[in-house]
Amino acid sequence: MPTLLVDAGPMVHFETTMSHPSNAPIEESISAGGLAILIEDGLIAKIQSSQEVREEYSYHGNEPILLDDLNIQSLGGKAVIPGLIDSHSHLVWAGDRSQEVRWRQEGKTYTEISQMGGGISHTTSATRATTKDELYRLGYSRMRSALRSGTTHMEVKSGYGLDTETELKLIEVGHMLGEIQHLPTTDCTWLGAHDVPSHLSMDEYVEELLSQQLPAVAEQGLARSADVFCEPGWFSVEHSEVLLKESRASGLSLRMHIDEFSNGGGGDLAAELKVDTADHSYHTPMDTRLDMQQAGVITGFLPGTPYAMGDAWPSMNAMVEHGIDFTLATDFNPNCQTLSLPFMGSLMVQRCGMNPLDALFAVTAQAARSTPHPSGNLHGRLSVGAVANFNVLDSPHWESWALQPSHTPFHSTVLEGKVLIH
Repeated sequence: MPTLLVDAGPMVHFETTMSHPSNAPIEESISAGGLAILIEDGLIAKIQSSQEVREEYSYHGNEPILLDDLNIQSLGGKAVIPGLIDSHSHLVWAGDRSQEVRWRQEGKTYTEISQMGGGISHTTSATRATTKDELYRLGYSRMRSALRSGTTHMEVKSGYGLDTETELKLIEVGHMLGEIQHLPTTDCTWLGAHDVPSHLSMDEYVEELLSQQLPAVAEQGLARSADVFCEPGWFSVEHSEVLLKESRASGLSLRMHIDEFSNGGGGDLAAELKVDTADHSYHTPMDTRLDMQQAGVITGFLPGTPYAMGDAWPSMNAMVEHGIDFTLATDFNPNCQTLSLPFMGSLMVQRCGMNPLDALFAVTAQAARSTPHPSGNLHGRLSVGAVANFNVLDSPHWESWALQPSHTPFHSTVLEGKVLIH
């Protein structure tokens, strides 16, 4: 049944040609209150004046009604923003690494913790020992949390299996979760090159990735992209290049983890290969960032990670000043256990001075570029023909999306046309 939502407050829609909205006239991004949104077949069919709609349907009250097979509801002046897109998450894993916070406080590095049996290898052992059903249950619970925070679509990586059987299991679970009605859709990524199993050398594991995991992932057909943790101490630029080129030849899109702990040259490789997105990128030099921009690579910033690890943030506003395309995402993982994109926005706006419009663009229209919707339709924007994924704020001010980090700022989320009250 079509749904008509009237009396929207300010509406952030974003134009398709926009790069950094704070540098454009405000009217190009934000409509004043008083609009109505018609939803049909899960898509935005029309955006028009609420006054015209009320006159057309003789709808003069504020209570929801059914009229001529049309569900009409008033938003009461609440602000509306596009559905949030989490473009980098490690959603599916098992185990608990809470003890690592104490080790970090004692001064141990990420590498030292890994050598002590913590880190990715610890999560890998727990994940391998967990059934598909239990991983599905864990993922389901986490996705419900993400939805309450306004996420309507999310990228989901494997990477905590490090063997063919478990990596395929993680990708399958991520895909299954994305098919559940009334939960965010998913975009699955194979991250077999996340770490090296303790019983193999780097060269041996890279050979296993190329000869066993990659062919199995391609045959399974559920992952859209491949990702590599290109970082000194993990996968070198040379190994990353081989893995990424072979992944592309197997039909996968390309993503990268780069320069999280130091400048390891991952940004140069990202630009050379023109990957979709190069994430973390905390220590990437500005000239390399500009090369990545020229090559069409999106920089993916994950502010929850330095927050959880106690590290400093790079200068995000410099990205806006230089016209560099970037996204913000949660990087949900055992060390960074938040699925709240509004919290990521709060970190940027309230701690780093980012314009809330740029932060919102980074988790909506910009994120949609690297993390497409499975339907193939436009999303991350409020425009006719786009997927009807958007959030209704519990406020008449759209800026409130990033100003309430301790709880959801949303009254409701519209997910593929279904209004879900929080």
